[in-house]
Amino acid sequence: MKTQELTERKKELTALCHAVKAFADNGEFQKCKTLIFGAAEKYPNAPEPHNLLGIVLEKQGDHPAAMKQFRAAWALDPTYLPARQNLDSFGTFFSHGSYAYDESDCPEEMHDQYRIHYDERGIGHVDRRDCK
Repeated sequence: MKTQELTERKKELTALCHAVKAFADNGEFQKCKTLIFGAAEKYPNAPEPHNLLGIVLEKQGDHPAAMKQFRAAWALDPTYLPARQNLDSFGTFFSHGSYAYDESDCPEEMHDQYRIHYDERGIGHVDRRDCK
């Protein structure tokens, strides 16, 4: 992918995150799903649509389906922090109910908790940093 295409993709997916957050906060879940499904069709390998769909499903009370979407987002890109944050937040008996729509919703310590490195094929790998 060219740099311009990557930049355009990132802009569109960031705008998607903000739009879904606004609609979800107002309980307009069908509008959220319409936007999410359109983005998933355009960017089938992007983690953002799956993560956002997980949030919408969680807000609608469908916890098992939400967790599947968070796991799908994480599987598509293990370096995508919002998916990891949502898995941590909602994958326990005592979820704290804080949604991570994009990277800005992730705590700063989470950014430092993992190290991302890329192999010779350009595939990103996540390593947990030792907390000492």
